[in-house]
Amino acid sequence: MTQQPELRRTLGVFDAVVIGLGSMMGAGIFAALGPAAGAAGSGLLIGLGVAAVVAYCNAMSSARLAARYPASGGTYIYGRERLGAFWGYLAGWAFVVGKTASCAAMALTVGAYLWPGQAHAVAVGAVVLLTAVNYVGVQKSAWLTRGIVAVVLAVLAAVVAACAGSGASDAGRLDVGLSGGFGGVLQGAGLLFFAFAGYARIATLGEEVRDPARTIPRAIPLALGITLCAYAAVAVAALTVLGSDGLAGASAPLVEAARAAGAPGLVPVVRAGAAVAALGSLLALVLGVSRTTLAMARDGHLPGALAAVHPRFRVPHRAELAVGAVVAVVAATADVRGAIGFSSFGVLVYYGVANASAWTLSPEPTARVVPLVGAIGCVTLAFALPVSSVVAGVLVLAVGVVAYGVRGRVRGGGTDG
Repeated sequence: MTQQPELRRTLGVFDAVVIGLGSMMGAGIFAALGPAAGAAGSGLLIGLGVAAVVAYCNAMSSARLAARYPASGGTYIYGRERLGAFWGYLAGWAFVVGKTASCAAMALTVGAYLWPGQAHAVAVGAVVLLTAVNYVGVQKSAWLTRGIVAVVLAVLAAVVAACAGSGASDAGRLDVGLSGGFGGVLQGAGLLFFAFAGYARIATLGEEVRDPARTIPRAIPLALGITLCAYAAVAVAALTVLGSDGLAGASAPLVEAARAAGAPGLVPVVRAGAAVAALGSLLALVLGVSRTTLAMARDGHLPGALAAVHPRFRVPHRAELAVGAVVAVVAATADVRGAIGFSSFGVLVYYGVANASAWTLSPEPTARVVPLVGAIGCVTLAFALPVSSVVAGVLVLAVGVVAYGVRGRVRGGGTDG
């Protein structure tokens, strides 16, 4: 068998954490708070806590698996190695399809903030631009992501400071309850999970990380912890000036929070920050989806041509171009809200397989607590999402399962013949 060319290992702990932050600190925090508040009501902070617990379990399971299997592909590889070829394929299919929808949502968010009247055109342009950046090497992508993360953190800090120092701030609005019911809290957690689901991007880059057995288990919890602290601060600040009802009715929650805090001069800064955040998320998402596409192509689940690695830049250039083309088409035609719900379902299925894979790493009961909690959490949040998202997600997964079965039968027939 011909040796497959490997990707270049250039990323250390800092760059890996930055890529994880770039994946999470995207449009989710700027957009997900409103819909989540609408579902969870006064239980928004409880929903954020639930999403964080599930994300933590997923992160720790992913970190353990990535240290054992430091190759591009993430849970596609883990599921294949620990549970069997079908489960690896299912995880890869859920990831590629779900995250393609997420890429489109991020691109559309860029357009909505920069030029609302031409959101689709701007979205397509953003996809083309960032696909080109990824094409010339992952190290250049990491440098760009570093700058984006710095800008986003600065904007979020400005919003928190403005709300905290405002006369409109009222800690009484933080009253935690269950006005949306238990189901509403779970649905809010599922929607907020969309804003967390980027930490494992580090794991999908396993073949490009230096000393992955040490780097990945350090980088994933660090990225998740920083993101959780930032999200909690922003959610609390926004609630103190808008309350859960005001937050639920806001199409751009942090813009409305800045206005309510009496800081209209901050509004254009928040809009620009949201666009930059979405660009950062899109950059890292295309990076991760293309690596999973590479891994699936290497195993024959996708066209073999997508497994090519550029001789100079050492990146999966054909996979990146293919992913960029599909995302551009979806971004030109899709709706943001539908894309977010669909993406959340696919990603929760993906992490469900990750937790099931981590369960098999050790027979010790204490080592199985985290993956068990993570798996239960993923299934619960996935089916707590809006019915339309659940139905669409199940149908697309079913298409993937049928394709897997047809491919297996064709291969089996060819072997027999």
